[in-house]
Amino acid sequence: SDAYGHGTHVAGLIAGAAGRTADTADYIGVAPAARLINLRVLDGTGAGKMSDVIEAIDWAIDNARTYNIRVINLSLGAPVLQSYKDDPLCEAVERAVSNGLIVVAAAGNFGQTKDGKTIFGGITSPGNDPAAITVGAVDQHGTAKRSDDTLAPYSSHGPTLFDLVIKPDLVAPGTKLVSAEAAGSYLATRYPEKHVAGSGNAGYLSLSGTSMAAAVTSGAVALLVDSKPGTSAISAKAALQLGAGRVNSEGLLTAGAGELNELTSLAIAKRAASAVA
Repeated sequence: SDAYGHGTHVAGLIAGAAGRTADTADYIGVAPAARLINLRVLDGTGAGKMSDVIEAIDWAIDNARTYNIRVINLSLGAPVLQSYKDDPLCEAVERAVSNGLIVVAAAGNFGQTKDGKTIFGGITSPGNDPAAITVGAVDQHGTAKRSDDTLAPYSSHGPTLFDLVIKPDLVAPGTKLVSAEAAGSYLATRYPEKHVAGSGNAGYLSLSGTSMAAAVTSGAVALLVDSKPGTSAISAKAALQLGAGRVNSEGLLTAGAGELNELTSLAIAKRAASAVA
């Protein structure tokens, strides 16, 4: 069960199979053959304790070999109250990376005030840690072309508080993305207008946020790992950033290296592997 509905939507974006009906067949995850291990850390309202997130990360580290865990998706964020060097959640992310895992984190949805003024320094924890691949969101405006993509107004900007780390690392589609709906969940019942197609356990809804962008990127990282099993956190981030395309009128503190381009990043990773071989 998923009382809130956020995790189901994120999971579908990462690895969801194509819908089984004519009106849902186009909805499919980035890496549909990926295997998902669900570690619940948030309650039915989307809130939770940092200690639970840390415990889940440490569980993933301890059980990485047993379940072949390679990527940790953290579509969540907490306020930055101290340097990442002293933040227990960031320390957990660094433990994961030092043990060979790749951590993808949402940048946060604090890009502007309610009256539309831009906010800098809104990156949330653990996205403020250099070890994480931190992802902001773009709005695709309902088209498949990249030329009209713009930074989503809600996407958090860098630099990070206290440490002034340049973040996000890149941006990815995150606005009005359609994915699996958890029937009867908080999001499904509170926002029925976001329902798109299907019903019951075959329902789909549209959500926006850097959580969605992080999920898309986690799927992309899974494909990188599949193409090159020895992919490390550093090489994955490098491939994603080198393959990213520029977002119009945006810079490092808003869009990082640019918008995710998985095909280019895969080509870069394969060329790097050939060069090493």
